[in-house]
Amino acid sequence: MNGDDFRRIALSFEGAEESSHMGAPDFRVQGKIFATLASQNQGYGNLKLTPEQQADFVRELPDVFLPIPGGWGKMGMTHIRLAAASEDVLTGALHTAWQLRMDKNTSTEKKKKSSFRSRR
Repeated sequence: MNGDDFRRIALSFEGAEESSHMGAPDFRVQGKIFATLASQNQGYGNLKLTPEQQADFVRELPDVFLPIPGGWGKMGMTHIRLAAASEDVLTGALHTAWQLRMDKNTSTEKKKKSSFRSRR
């Protein structure tokens, strides 16, 4: 897989759009990032996962997934080695990141509505 494959798959999910964050391509749903190609030059795509999801991916396929170094990695940001990933693995990983973002967006929207109602 490569950056073009990452882009094609990321954009195949409902509501996904390409944008830019700090000069690097990112992929968003409802305005929120779920993946980036910020490390494409090093052969990686980046996924926004939970720390638990990240641990599962790394444990299952350590040759494909690794935490991003430092604090970002501790929060679940994960590299995927594009050349080592199959289409099925890349699709599944991107779908996981997209679904997490969709779930968070839904949760945030419910909280906003609940907060609005309680102020009335």
